Amino acid sequence: MHQLFSIAFLRLLGIAAVLALVGCAPVRTRGTAEQVQAQTSREAMLAQRPSWSFDGHFAVSDGHEGGSGTLSWQADGSSFSLLLRAPVTGRTVRLQGGPGGAVLMGLRELPIRGDNAQALLADEFGWHMPVEQLTWWVRGLRAPESPAEVSYGKDGLPSLLQQDGWTVEYRDWYADSKPPLPRKIYAAKPPYTVRLLIEQWRIQ
Repeated sequence: MHQLFSIAFLRLLGIAAVLALVGCAPVRTRGTAEQVQAQTSREAMLAQRPSWSFDGHFAVSDGHEGGSGTLSWQADGSSFSLLLRAPVTGRTVRLQGGPGGAVLMGLRELPIRGDNAQALLADEFGWHMPVEQLTWWVRGLRAPESPAEVSYGKDGLPSLLQQDGWTVEYRDWYADSKPPLPRKIYAAKPPYTVRLLIEQWRIQ
């Protein structure tokens, strides 16, 4: 009896998490009922796994100049930490953020603090990288609190996500993982672009 109650309770938590996400971020979908249901199930699974990380490569551009390198991204709930390495300059910086603001370390002698991660990168590097939204987009999820539109590919997974003026293309997936997770992501808000190639996912 106790075990049955625990299973039912966990299922209710998953459903509640999905409903909360949908309630915060109105979504328009372009897909079949089966594709939408599969995405809802994926969201429910990921909502129960708030701690995750990945290693990969990044490239950012403003249409004229940009930067690239390797990236290690760790998240625990609403807090995140990015370790960015530029192979050309050999420079490594760490960007940490959350509801209380953001801090950039490794660029100057003292940490640089700001209201959010995107503003810090724009001020210090000229990069327009929507870090807070990408915390959701990199997992193939819409960010909360703003409308979004999701389109699906033939594989039933999201192929395009439009939100906050950005168009996020999912060009490849780790379709065999449970749940499936993106491998190649191309986000654009002309003239700005952000490209991510994720080599390894780790989700608790």
